[in-house]
Amino acid sequence: MDEWYLYILECGDGTLYTGIARDVERRLEAHRAGKGAKYTRGRGPLILRYTERCGAHSQALRRELAVKALSRDEKLALCGQK
Repeated sequence: MDEWYLYILECGDGTLYTGIARDVERRLEAHRAGKGAKYTRGRGPLILRYTERCGAHSQALRRELAVKALSRDEKLALCGQK
């Protein structure tokens, strides 16, 4: 079974980006190289603030949806910043 992870990035403009990946470090490098999500392009530097193991892809997608529904303060609390 493939392990999937949820991650939260803090962009250089202070916004937060939430995504999922099998290899978070490789995905972060793709974001930093401008080959990740369109949202993160031009918003560097990007700092990895949070990762969470989710198990299967479907579980990761559900968790991503739930985290994206959180407020900014709730996401920062999840990251241990509030």
